Amino acid sequence: MDSIHVQGGVALQGKVRIQGSKNAALPVLAATLLTKETSCIYNCPRIADVHRMVSLLRSLGLKVRWEENGIRVNAWNVCRGEMPADAIKGMRSSLCLLGALIGRCGEVAMEYPGGCMIGKRPIDIHIYALQKMGVDFREEQGMLFARTEGLHGAEVTLPFASVGATENIILAAVMAEGDTIIRGAAKEPEIDALCHYLEKCGAVIDGIGTGTLTIQGGRPLYGTSYRIPEDRIVAGTYLFGAIATGGCVLLENAPYRQMEAVLKVAERMGAQCDLTEEGIYVQAAERAKAVKAIRTAPYPGFPTDLQSMALATLAGAEGECRIEETIFENRFQVVEPLKKMGADITGINSGCVLVRGVEKLRGAQMEAKELRGGAALILAALSAEGESTVTGCSYIYRGYENICKDLRELGARVAGV
Repeated sequence: MDSIHVQGGVALQGKVRIQGSKNAALPVLAATLLTKETSCIYNCPRIADVHRMVSLLRSLGLKVRWEENGIRVNAWNVCRGEMPADAIKGMRSSLCLLGALIGRCGEVAMEYPGGCMIGKRPIDIHIYALQKMGVDFREEQGMLFARTEGLHGAEVTLPFASVGATENIILAAVMAEGDTIIRGAAKEPEIDALCHYLEKCGAVIDGIGTGTLTIQGGRPLYGTSYRIPEDRIVAGTYLFGAIATGGCVLLENAPYRQMEAVLKVAERMGAQCDLTEEGIYVQAAERAKAVKAIRTAPYPGFPTDLQSMALATLAGAEGECRIEETIFENRFQVVEPLKKMGADITGINSGCVLVRGVEKLRGAQMEAKELRGGAALILAALSAEGESTVTGCSYIYRGYENICKDLRELGARVAGV
């Protein structure tokens, strides 16, 4: 199903269970390479990116089996350090296997990974950090080759808080001789999840949740069980869906402690967000109010992955808002499709737009160009008058377990076609 058809104009009502986190599951699955024993990873979302990661791990020699509540992985036999090109194309998250394979095999051969077209996302910071730990790199005919005679601890200061680089350094550091200190480390909850899984395996990591991590390398790692936390971006998507449609929704098990910046924006839009034992209960205003400004930032700031959803919601809000994107340079691919729906959005510069809310968006034919922007177009279609069709939905399925089913449970008239 590469298209999603939406009949707009229905306020979302009811409750929806929040799936496990995509951004936590992928590096944790990569980390299962580092022990020769069995790990059970529960609450893994059944999304395209996780299925691709499972296939990639199997291609490397691991035994991986889906079970009712998660994934069982045994990495006793890792037969190769080469990632098949067809397995990593379109999957930027395969990059987190770089540190894990170097740690386990001492060498890696891979094509440059793909993913969403939301920015350049160069990997030079990954290479710089791993070189300090004793890894040699070379490029040849579009391939990246990495090899080490032995990883050693190092002090690494990141020029910016890269999530992917932080993950790769952690994965290599737990297998290195000596201690590794990461300064300027990313603080995203997904980093915490990776560290907590590795701690359960026997690693020693200090400073979790801060910008300075100290990893004691060379300790034996064991198999364990670990539960992936809920996905804060999926929760934020349905939160903005409720606001865009003037609905009332319970986000079951939503990780509200990770969503402080998002909840502040939601409340400034006129929504009442109550934290309960079940999750987040959202009562939206009949029409959202525009906030003065939104600026994306690394965690704990407003997440770039929810910027498109906020933009789609504000397109129908009362008032105007300036949105500044500081993480990825190509996050505004939703602007032109939203304009087709009647949105009033003006570019200030390549990283900033001004959105003036209109009374009603109208249905349109649109194409998703990337994961989060595709989900944002679905939200816009929910709030619009008339029918909409969103194509290119293979991007959306990379991060949402069953977005059509979830929305139908909230009363939306939506179907994959």
